[in-house]
Amino acid sequence: MNMRLAATAAKRGGWFDRLDALAAGYTDDEIGRRVREGRWVRLCRGAYAELGSDDESRPPWERAIWRHVRAARAVYHRLGGRAVVSHQSALLLHGIEVSDLDLNRVHVTRLAGPGRSGDAVCQHAARPPVVDPVVVDRVQMTPGPRSVVEAIRSTSYSVAVSVVDKALRQGIATADQLSDALQLFSHRTGIRTAAKAVTFGDGRSESVGESRLRVLLADLGLPAPVLQAEIWDHAGCLVARVDFLLARWGVIVEFDGALKYAGSGADALIAEKAREDRLRDLGYEVVRVTWADLGHPVDLVARIRRAIERSHHRRAPIAGSSSASAV
Repeated sequence: MNMRLAATAAKRGGWFDRLDALAAGYTDDEIGRRVREGRWVRLCRGAYAELGSDDESRPPWERAIWRHVRAARAVYHRLGGRAVVSHQSALLLHGIEVSDLDLNRVHVTRLAGPGRSGDAVCQHAARPPVVDPVVVDRVQMTPGPRSVVEAIRSTSYSVAVSVVDKALRQGIATADQLSDALQLFSHRTGIRTAAKAVTFGDGRSESVGESRLRVLLADLGLPAPVLQAEIWDHAGCLVARVDFLLARWGVIVEFDGALKYAGSGADALIAEKAREDRLRDLGYEVVRVTWADLGHPVDLVARIRRAIERSHHRRAPIAGSSSASAV
């Protein structure tokens, strides 16, 4: 990509259209060739983006988010102020990136007139009307709380909780704002799932994996754990902040994402092992959970219950948690 087209793409948030490319000196044949060679990607009708050298090395969901964000900007530009970005497309532009969201189509809400849908774009009718859209990087979109509720009405419960947790954690919405947004869509499809997810949401979940694990623990009938509990030793020194603490039994559950230790090196792994040894020395049982474990809930709950059983045969932890009394 030459400097002129690169500057245009950067100004627009990472995308350019056919006329931009022609103005920068490219021909239609050159545009088509770059798309076929995988150097440029067609986002939607007449809109393109240049792929980075690391595109194939990124997880599929990251690539999908990268492309969807640029497609949403391009569609908004093409509609010329007749619609605002909404639903999961707005979520991404607000900075809420959650895997398993349906990103097959860009979602916008029209400011007037009926909705219409196509293979690449879903234009929703303004029901309820869009009032006071927010502007992020020159793109008008539905406010964060409304975007959350619109998106989670059409997802599974576990994905909905992941979205709510992340919105709360990133300050995109408060619990009260989400409750108010629910009222906009009362009696609409998916509102019960959305309301349940909003009630269960907790901004202390630090990753999508932790959110999914929290849903699974509740489904398995375990009492609500203390999230991000601080564990102190008998001398009053902080030993660790752990993902989940089942304080009644002194059992710690930690979620290990695939990228948690990526590029950390041996020192980080050794430090993590030492941290876990200190927790066990204090009398805690530690259960580590990975993404793969979430697909085998029966085996996972058996591991947790074995940890609970082992804790019955050991003396209670000599240390405490800043929130242990909450369980």
